[in-house]
Amino acid sequence: MFKDKAGNFSPLKLIGVIFLAIFAVILVSSSFVVIPAGHTGVALTFGKVEDVVLQEGLHFKVPFVQKIVVVDNRIVKLDVNTEAFSKDLQTITTVVAVNYHVGKENSQTLYKNVGMAFEEVLITPAVNEVLKAVTAKYTAVELVSSRAEVSMLLDDGLNEKLNSYGIFINELNIINWDFSTEYINAVEAKQVAEQNLIKTRTEQEQALVIANTEAQKRVIAAEAEAKEIKTLAEANAESNRIITESISDLLIKYQSVAKWDGKLPAVMGGSDNLLIDIPLLNGTAQPAD
Repeated sequence: MFKDKAGNFSPLKLIGVIFLAIFAVILVSSSFVVIPAGHTGVALTFGKVEDVVLQEGLHFKVPFVQKIVVVDNRIVKLDVNTEAFSKDLQTITTVVAVNYHVGKENSQTLYKNVGMAFEEVLITPAVNEVLKAVTAKYTAVELVSSRAEVSMLLDDGLNEKLNSYGIFINELNIINWDFSTEYINAVEAKQVAEQNLIKTRTEQEQALVIANTEAQKRVIAAEAEAKEIKTLAEANAESNRIITESISDLLIKYQSVAKWDGKLPAVMGGSDNLLIDIPLLNGTAQPAD
């Protein structure tokens, strides 16, 4: 097989056979392409994009004529760092994590219109634009407290801008809001002032409660004392009324007799101004010489 006409071994024939075998292997290998799972293929014929999308699996292609560009259709994460201004003109540095995927049926159109650098050409600029538009609607404080709402607005805005290219946002997360040092210091100072104000108000309210309590105690004590005085006065008045009503001439005479020591008064006068020496009447006095 590898001999010449004279029957001698011919190395040229051997080299030719090896070359043909290598060429056949190269030809066969370049005639097929495998599209891995989660990917699609875009066929290029002499640089022209064909109107067909190759799905997962083994596919035939014209060797040396067609080229297959593999497009990743799985969910991909992209981190975007950007700056924006809030409604109150605070500079905010934001880190946004965008999870997106390219629709399989859109691989050919996306490659034809944009190419494989669609992250730099479409997604990153869209994130910057939408983020600036959304953050301008909120103050810096509102952005912190409304993170979930802002994320939803960003998600909706990006899908609105990118879906027509076949790029779909699966999830968007705001990793971090970073404010200027001056703003952070101002916020901290405001919080300290508010805390001090709350503390002062609390102390004032506590003092007022204590003062009101003490005043109520004094009022209650005064009312109790007044009630007691009134009760005693009413009791004394009732006692005097009873005593007054119980006094009669007979009682007066009885009390006079009860208090009499058995002695008559030394002198008694009548209506005619006659003075009578009582002891003489009793025979106790001696007549004068």
